[in-house]
Amino acid sequence: MDAANKPAKHAAPGISIRNGPVEDMDIDQQPGPNSKRKGRASMSNGVSYKDASDDSEEDKPLSKRRRMSKGNARDASSSDSDEVPLVTKNARGKAVAAGKKPPNIKQTSIGESEDSEVPLQEKLAKEKAVIEQRAAKEAKAIRKDEAKAPTKKRSKKPDSDDDDDEPLVKKKSLKAQTNGVSKATPKQVKVTKAVKKEDSDDDNKPLTKSSSARKPKDTKSIQSKVKTEVKGKSLKKEDTEQDQEAEDEEEEYRWWEDPTKGDGTTKWTTLEHAGVVFPPPYEPLPRNVKLSYDGKPVTLAPEAEEVATFFGSMLNSTHNVENPTFQKNFFADFQEILKKTGGAKDRDGSKVEIKEFVKCDFKPIFEYFDAQRAEKKALPAAEKKKLKAEKDAVEAPFMYCMWDGRKQKVGNFRVEPPGLFRGRGEHPKTGRVKARVKPEQITINIGKEAKVPAAPEGHRWKEVKHDQEGTWLAMWQENINNAYKYVMLAANSDVKGQSDYKKFEKARELKKHIDRIREDYTLELKDEVMANRQRATAVYLIDKFALRAGNEKGDEEADTVGCCSLKFEHVTLKPPNTVIFDFLGKDSIRFYDEVEVDMQVFKNLKIFKKAPKADGDEIFDRLTTGSLNKHLSNYMPGLTAKVFRTYNASYTMSTLLRDMKSEGSMAEKIKDYNDANRKVAIICNHKRTVTAGHGAQMEKLGDRIKGLKYQKWRVKQMMLELEPKLKKEDKRGAQFYELDEDLDQEWIKEHQTYLVEEQRQKIEKKFAKDNEKRKAEGEKEMKHKELEERLEVADELAQKFKRENKSGKVAAEGRGPTVEKLEQQLDKLDQRISNMSFQAEDKENNKEVALGTSKINYIDPRLTVVFSKKFNVPIEKFFSKTLREKFDWAVKSVDEDWEF
Repeated sequence: MDAANKPAKHAAPGISIRNGPVEDMDIDQQPGPNSKRKGRASMSNGVSYKDASDDSEEDKPLSKRRRMSKGNARDASSSDSDEVPLVTKNARGKAVAAGKKPPNIKQTSIGESEDSEVPLQEKLAKEKAVIEQRAAKEAKAIRKDEAKAPTKKRSKKPDSDDDDDEPLVKKKSLKAQTNGVSKATPKQVKVTKAVKKEDSDDDNKPLTKSSSARKPKDTKSIQSKVKTEVKGKSLKKEDTEQDQEAEDEEEEYRWWEDPTKGDGTTKWTTLEHAGVVFPPPYEPLPRNVKLSYDGKPVTLAPEAEEVATFFGSMLNSTHNVENPTFQKNFFADFQEILKKTGGAKDRDGSKVEIKEFVKCDFKPIFEYFDAQRAEKKALPAAEKKKLKAEKDAVEAPFMYCMWDGRKQKVGNFRVEPPGLFRGRGEHPKTGRVKARVKPEQITINIGKEAKVPAAPEGHRWKEVKHDQEGTWLAMWQENINNAYKYVMLAANSDVKGQSDYKKFEKARELKKHIDRIREDYTLELKDEVMANRQRATAVYLIDKFALRAGNEKGDEEADTVGCCSLKFEHVTLKPPNTVIFDFLGKDSIRFYDEVEVDMQVFKNLKIFKKAPKADGDEIFDRLTTGSLNKHLSNYMPGLTAKVFRTYNASYTMSTLLRDMKSEGSMAEKIKDYNDANRKVAIICNHKRTVTAGHGAQMEKLGDRIKGLKYQKWRVKQMMLELEPKLKKEDKRGAQFYELDEDLDQEWIKEHQTYLVEEQRQKIEKKFAKDNEKRKAEGEKEMKHKELEERLEVADELAQKFKRENKSGKVAAEGRGPTVEKLEQQLDKLDQRISNMSFQAEDKENNKEVALGTSKINYIDPRLTVVFSKKFNVPIEKFFSKTLREKFDWAVKSVDEDWEF
């Protein structure tokens, strides 16, 4: 590499400065109308087991790949205004933005630190730079230590965890691969266009020689002592009887302490299960409940009536039923089913043509289902409990399977009922009818010697397999996206735990190589070969801003993109070095971000957007996800773009915890953890929109804090009632006994009314519950007079508040009240106010940050366990019961000294 290819000067690494305006900025000029170039077309989605990421065309040279013209890329039906791009289009007859720009961040929001005028992003940028420097030093130190260590006979490399859940037919095409990398990778065909000279044959090799990856030496940390008291009595109370039976049946199996587990491809030797649970058959509507068309009730065939109920029963979900795309897709499918079932008829039996959606009245159907829901909700608690017990008894055989002789919990054993597909974000297929799944569509995976579960009477299974390499129990293909649905083991099962374990261990392995990868892509940002320069720019964006790699989509799939599939209109350049991303990301969720990038990256993106490129053309037209992942696998077996998200989140959290000294109350410690989690979420770009109810929730929390302050004032007045001289003699001064400045008389009266009403509701609920209990035990129910007597307590409270407001004095309450006892009450109230204030601050800071995304999916759960044990905070404060079961291996496998 010549001297011209020195590393570019770095910008602040990977911190968003989003929420700036999109209009009125200095951006790239649009190319002329005659200079538009054809973009690479999306791949069609054939019906097979193949994942979108395993596209067979990715390995072909660019010159031989299929291309389509823009006009043929989509059907005419796809060109409706329902699929308007998010970004504002130019004047060539294209629609304006469908989504509003996110609101500007206020000074009180996450973007600003409370104790300084320096924005939090600026602080985090410096912090991230320090973390990256530390990562580089650690990586060099780890490789140096491994080089000194005596060489041992290398064991067989474990298979990549990416294909654990793949069915047998899919794996046949991957037999010649190890860890997701082909054993014999053909040379990449030369790319004709370059900046200065032709592409070399070894484009996919890192600039520094890749050393062979070793297995991490972590047996000591994995086999570290376990604190048995973590589980505690509170966890045992939550266990169900079936969970307890499974636990008592055999000794705990600690698969994470068995280094040989998961090395082979065979996942099980024996497998027995009961199959799947089907949804109940459709029950026709009563004769007096019908769909109305053009003001007249019509009779439908059961199949068509069922589809009408899908829409009619959800009229309260205005977000969906008022969506034009949802309406259009539903009505198209509804009309198709009407044709197949003989259409609609009026009262006289004459045929009625249902042609217009606006003439359909689903209100009678909605009112029927709404009454059914209200009736179910009004059932006594004992009746609800009885119905649940009956349901559980029917489903009990399906809840567990025998996996290699061990009882394992099954996750999703219920077949999804028919209904309307909703999708997330702006999915183009929202509103389509999800067909009822029949046994003839379902493939069962079970041991050869096991008894095959019987299909429902009159039906048969599509196929019965004995795929020992798959971890699925049953599968079928749904009709909306032609995707395969699998019945898998529950999140707390051995197999699922091993999958998570391998995912985080792979991220730990990246720790050894991250410095070389960053050095190499920084050098390649100025590479003479355009393909290498595009690849380096993409890796930079994935590493610094946590962009997903992205896969090519078929014509029938949602138009979502990632880094490698970014198009011209998704990226706006704002000199000197600001880049604005605006596109539909995973699950059709809008990704909008404004970031500052390295100057060389900005120059590269400007080159990649040069004419004749225009809207619809890909920015990285010499790069695919497959070729990017192949390049990354040269550094480390099994390394793909998605590992960077897990590594960056976990390593950042690990560094923050290593330097943390959390002290104070439990609420303060939890806030310290959440602050670290929030930094990770911001750095890794895990955002969410502010929920509609956030303002109301914060107001309610504020009222609760004010309510505690009002209680404090009442206690102080009680102290003065007992010792009137306190106001003069108390060292805290007379001001201590005054009403808090946050409170006024109008608010106090409203709060008093609320307290009285709350007391009434508690009494009424307790009365109803006691009567239900008496009825269940065969005893006589209490009369209404008993309720009236109980409600006198609330009336007395109202009278007491009235007297206090008139006199300005508060009578001392409780048994034998003394000033000392009241002082103790003040201390408790102060602690509650402090805890609640921390909660309010935490909630406000987290309103735009998805802490759960980081904590559950990207931060190694062992780091949360380390914090829990190091600072003596119960793990229940961070992980729900479901998550404690999912991450049971993490809770039991590390102590407070473990490091990522």
